[in-house]
Amino acid sequence: MKSFTIKEINEILNGELIGNTNQQIDGPEQLEKATENNITFIGSLKYVSKWKTSKASAAIINENLDVEPSENRAVIKVKNADLAMAKLLEVFNPEPPQFDVDIHPTAVIHASVTIGRDCKIGAGCYIGKNVVLGDEVILYPNVSIFDETKVGNNTILWSGTVIRERSEIGSNCIFHTNVSIGADGFGYRPSEDGRGLVKIPQIGNVVIGNDVEIGANSCVDRGKFSSTIIGDGCKIDNLVQIAHNCILGRSCIMAGNSGLAGSVTLGDGVIIGGSASIKDHLTIHSGAIVGAGSGVIKDVPAGKTVLGYPARDAKDMLKQWVAMRKLV
Repeated sequence: MKSFTIKEINEILNGELIGNTNQQIDGPEQLEKATENNITFIGSLKYVSKWKTSKASAAIINENLDVEPSENRAVIKVKNADLAMAKLLEVFNPEPPQFDVDIHPTAVIHASVTIGRDCKIGAGCYIGKNVVLGDEVILYPNVSIFDETKVGNNTILWSGTVIRERSEIGSNCIFHTNVSIGADGFGYRPSEDGRGLVKIPQIGNVVIGNDVEIGANSCVDRGKFSSTIIGDGCKIDNLVQIAHNCILGRSCIMAGNSGLAGSVTLGDGVIIGGSASIKDHLTIHSGAIVGAGSGVIKDVPAGKTVLGYPARDAKDMLKQWVAMRKLV
């Protein structure tokens, strides 16, 4: 178990240490659940009062908050407590599952596959024809990568992930369990006789940039033609659907259960709240925010926040909700 003194932790965070504690810190924890071996964090005013009753021996706090140490308890003031705690979590992060061998003997790897330096390939993996793995790629057990796919350096694919043919995956990506990349887009049209549906072939691919993280059970469908594109730095939560031919700019965020219909474009830095739905062929311009549970049926201008169903300007929608409550 990792353990640090409060002074060692302050050196890591480069904050302002106020007070002191001789208690060794074994890890971070929430204010209410912390014990004397824990350090906690306070990022907003509403949590300040809970410091007095918390059992934590130390707290990381925003520098603008008034939180005093007490006997054998210390505080570390930083500019941003959330970011400081993220840095500390990295320090306390347990080691990931270990591989007994670099390439497990049960992995099925086509003879044409190119494997970079120091890759790890777990039990039951399948790697198809002409796949290229960069350096230090990690495939946990039961990952499938189909033909002609490229995976960049230092990318991690967790168990159950399936990467369909011709996909292009960047470097430093993390795909959590059961991610699906490159499945057919959802394309059907009524048949000429009106008695059934005709499947539209989906012959494109998926292109994913660098530093992209995709949560468990999320799906990114390939394009009908050309590519579905996920830009550098995007962060996708669990159970998210990104349909065929969508294009995401840089550093977009999509929270759980949200979804994009076909050919949606997100600019840079767009935030999509949980369970929000975006109609096909729309553009959500850079810096826009879509509130949780919203249904977007028209383009959203840059920097605008929308919410509701159908989504509209957040301020207008909030006024409407207040007015409706007064009618009850």
